[in-house]
Amino acid sequence: MVLNEILERKREEVETLKRRIPLSKMRAMIDKSNGSRRAFGAALAKKHKLHLICEMKKASPSEGLLRARFEPKILAQEFEAAGASAISVLTERHFFQGSPETLKQIRPFTTIPILRKDFIVDSFQVYETVLLGADAFLVIALLLTEAELKQMIRLAQALSLDVLVEVHTKEELDKALSTGATIIGINNRSLETLQIDLSVSEHLLRFIPKGTVAVIESGIETRQQIDRYRSMGVHCFLIGTSLMKAQDIKAKILELSGNQMERT
Repeated sequence: MVLNEILERKREEVETLKRRIPLSKMRAMIDKSNGSRRAFGAALAKKHKLHLICEMKKASPSEGLLRARFEPKILAQEFEAAGASAISVLTERHFFQGSPETLKQIRPFTTIPILRKDFIVDSFQVYETVLLGADAFLVIALLLTEAELKQMIRLAQALSLDVLVEVHTKEELDKALSTGATIIGINNRSLETLQIDLSVSEHLLRFIPKGTVAVIESGIETRQQIDRYRSMGVHCFLIGTSLMKAQDIKAKILELSGNQMERT
């Protein structure tokens, strides 16, 4: 199973990083840094406005290479110019060809919040996320116990980071809500089979309480799909693959947001 391979590799990577940079040193580096956070959660909380979280994803286990010409700084500028509310950066190295350093690279070239998307399985990665310059990170409910998830959210709050908690089932959603998560990402893709089912989010949306931000993830390719979800009260979407495959990324974002007439 690909997920098991990813997790095995990720845990090895984290242990290697821990040996290279002890937690005490990591904390000291954070204390000395003056980096300010951009409010990811607040950016998505504005109602009656479509919010696109545009994702940089060079490759994926299910589809291989998505974008040969992958230029993070240019992508960040294109995302923001086209009206993205936030940027997601896939930082997993081996299966998605990402890099944590991309977060540092793009920050000076954009003013909108940046989300780190990775397989976060250890609190050490939360500290690392701060130093890399992200404003928020995604954590997958499937990979953590309720206690571990709660601890990670509390640590994020202490470090002024927002957390997007990703779920795929009702059980995972219940776990996320029990920890006090306020931003829930519903992933239409099963991480175990890699199959996409758009009905997953349609089913789970009914269980998300008022005041909790819901983000639809995976499988969004058309404005019609977005309109269908918006009729259900959703206004936040994380979109990666369809953007990375687009010949003209800015035009694709404008198409998805319903602003085709704004193309230049």
